[in-house]
Amino acid sequence: MSRNIDELIRNMTLEEKASLCSGADLWHTKKVDRLEIPDIKLSDGPHGMRTQDDKSDNLGINESLEAVCFPPAALSACSFDRELIREEGKAIGKEAMAFHVSTVLGPAVNMKRSPLCGRNFEYYSEDPYLAGEIASAFVEGVQSEGVGTSVKHFAANNQETYRMSNDSIIDERTLREIYLSAFEKTVKQAKPTTLMCSYNRINGVYASENRWLLNDVLREEWGFDGLVMSDWNAVNDRPLGVHAGLDLEMPSSNGVNDREIVEAVESGKLDEKDLDKTVKRILTAIYRYQDNKRDVELDLDSDHELSRKIAESSMVLLKNEDNILPLSPREKILFVGEFFEKPRFQGGGSSHINSHLIVSAEDAMEGKELSYYYSKGFSSKRDELDEESFEMILSVAENMDKVVVFAGLPESFESEGYDRDHMRLPDSQNDMIDALLSANENVVVVLSNGSPVEMPWNDEVKGVLEGYLGGEASGEAVIKILYGEINPSGKLAETFPMYLEDNPSYLNFGERKETHYNEGVFIGYRYYDKKKMNVLYPFGHGLSYTKFVYSNLNIEKSAKNDRDVLYTISFDVTNSGYVEGSEVAQVYVGDNTGAAVRPEKELKGFEKITLKPQETKKVTIELFERDFEWYNTEIHDWYAKDGSYTIYVGSSSRDIRLEGEIELELKKELPFVVDFNTTIGELRMHEDKFKKAKKLVEAVEKVYGFASDEEDDEKNNKGMLNAMITVTPLRNIYMFGIMEKDAVSKEIEILNEN
Repeated sequence: MSRNIDELIRNMTLEEKASLCSGADLWHTKKVDRLEIPDIKLSDGPHGMRTQDDKSDNLGINESLEAVCFPPAALSACSFDRELIREEGKAIGKEAMAFHVSTVLGPAVNMKRSPLCGRNFEYYSEDPYLAGEIASAFVEGVQSEGVGTSVKHFAANNQETYRMSNDSIIDERTLREIYLSAFEKTVKQAKPTTLMCSYNRINGVYASENRWLLNDVLREEWGFDGLVMSDWNAVNDRPLGVHAGLDLEMPSSNGVNDREIVEAVESGKLDEKDLDKTVKRILTAIYRYQDNKRDVELDLDSDHELSRKIAESSMVLLKNEDNILPLSPREKILFVGEFFEKPRFQGGGSSHINSHLIVSAEDAMEGKELSYYYSKGFSSKRDELDEESFEMILSVAENMDKVVVFAGLPESFESEGYDRDHMRLPDSQNDMIDALLSANENVVVVLSNGSPVEMPWNDEVKGVLEGYLGGEASGEAVIKILYGEINPSGKLAETFPMYLEDNPSYLNFGERKETHYNEGVFIGYRYYDKKKMNVLYPFGHGLSYTKFVYSNLNIEKSAKNDRDVLYTISFDVTNSGYVEGSEVAQVYVGDNTGAAVRPEKELKGFEKITLKPQETKKVTIELFERDFEWYNTEIHDWYAKDGSYTIYVGSSSRDIRLEGEIELELKKELPFVVDFNTTIGELRMHEDKFKKAKKLVEAVEKVYGFASDEEDDEKNNKGMLNAMITVTPLRNIYMFGIMEKDAVSKEIEILNEN
């Protein structure tokens, strides 16, 4: 339906415009009855619909309408499967339309800077490329159903401790490469209808009033044309927020901030043109939904099956010593741990879903002719052993073929609103695993957790299945994987460090006022690889019940076209085993030019393929100019130096199967302006100017009394003198009286001539 939104705005009073800029309640925008402007409803996401009819709250305390709980992002990202996540988005979009919801509040694409962040369960990854690709697929799926999305939390929301006031202190390169990159990819690739700004400050300015972030970067650089809303109660100065580009304040502020907007316009503090832009974006979002609105019949059973499929495709087999898995139907199995009957399958807080059909592992075992025994062993809610059955469990374990322990983090250990204090499982669980190992050497651990945990028993147990939080069908997925009905194919979307202290943010996390991101771009595998540190399990790792062989790497330079493809990487993957399986082939790029301190390698492409036994498929990955670039703060833009780069192809970040080298030729020169503080070493990096700087170089050599080439090298210690000359600024020439300052200045002018 065509509407003249500009005309509508011209007919609105100042008070009506201001009223549109905040919610009517927790989940609805305001109506303007005089002009017949309707309201729209927003709802959590991101892994299912948490929609409330009345008694609304934003913390998940009150009950919501029944919906399907899909696996949270911590698990679904491990699928590395864009198409599967697109299907998830479509299903959630249909449920949203059925519930008359205009916008799903998700996905959440913040980086997993520390394993302690209480909200990590709903974030995808430590890697911005992976997070951006998976988020884009989710957004495309939801929006294909006529429902909007709200990509969150923009930006640098990486801890829950004092999240409403903490200041994230981040240099521009780190911010661009790590903490904004997934947002940028999602905005450009999937065109989400809205973004949600975060609570925190960024370098001293609240995200909700950060014009550089919301306008200069998001809208002017990236071309975002949608609406920006606040996280719930994330507004500090409302008129400043309107000027910065924050359109919708959620939820209601009971008219307080609406009046501040009116007063700011009337006093001249806020330009009404800024308010009009905000109102236009809000009206566009309202009428977009109105035009797409339709009746949809819910099929929650079908969505439940999709939830199970995602869990099956995402759970990660971390360890499988002696092929202890899959379990055989003929084996006697002892299942231990209350998570077996009472699964933890979703996170706590605002995303908590009233699930349609919760299936535990115990439920999934019903009707199967399998020999097993179950004992609670320890609580799923508290750190306590079931003392009455402890000795009995050990005696039973001695007579079983294998023991499977369902361990994990109780909901009280991790949730929105607070961060974890440590990375350990409850002590009772570790004690039980140790005791079981003394009774039976064939122990498998199945984990339910929203983020990494330390595993002091990892070397002793023979199998570890990382189930993360698997959604409402998690029990079905776990049993099918354990018994080999499903071949596991998930890959870790984050690194599991050996210990919390190994994490690069360990000394700079959870501060009250300011959190300094001193590790820079080196988070996750970027840090561990650069430091050559041992990790428990690396990024991208995940085993299968079959084996995959990589071969025939081919790197083809592409002719530039409007898609800016630079190289096409192709290689073969063969299933050399005897069961069908899926593999995630990963492509990383390493910069050998030395132009900047960079990670050893960074993920720049992946593809998930399914192969029958002995089948071979060719995988093709395209690399673009951006895949080689880093953010250069001198030019405030992306840049890659010409020279050598290594292409790594592998099954994980530390299981590289194929390598090839390319010579990049972009002919993209950095501007280089010589001044008094330019060093001889910097001049040497620019051959043309170095040749023209002969007088200045000779003058610097005189500063140190540099000997001629014919004289004895050892006597004059030329190595040391060369090193000193390399770092000497040109100002030393006149400061040591070798040349007059004006003469040095004139030589510099000559060097800067084109």
